[in-house]
Amino acid sequence: MSRPISPHLTWYKPQITSVLSIMHRFTGIALAAGALALAWWVVAVAIGGEVFTGTTAVYTSVIGQIVLALWTLALAFHMSNGIRHLCWDAGWGFQMRQVRSSGWLTLAMTVILTALVWVFVLLV
Repeated sequence: MSRPISPHLTWYKPQITSVLSIMHRFTGIALAAGALALAWWVVAVAIGGEVFTGTTAVYTSVIGQIVLALWTLALAFHMSNGIRHLCWDAGWGFQMRQVRSSGWLTLAMTVILTALVWVFVLLV
């Protein structure tokens, strides 16, 4: 049998649209996991005592802060890319130049929004 196989991701050159689409899915999963961590924090607040102290120790550790920064990055990206998709749903930005530009704008806004959030967090 010498039937052709279906094209796979390895056959195609990565493009900004395909990379952002895949990252949108990954950040959605990361945000769901982060929502579970946030829910656990609320439960820990309600329980109090040792549970809250332990949860706070984990969340304020260096690794916890790195995870929180990555979660913030995922949130900023997912929101920026979601706004991009809303524009597409409205019929705006389908020319290839606009598609590429909006992809790079999405990445720029991700960095800017994440930086603004962390500057605010660190100053307060």
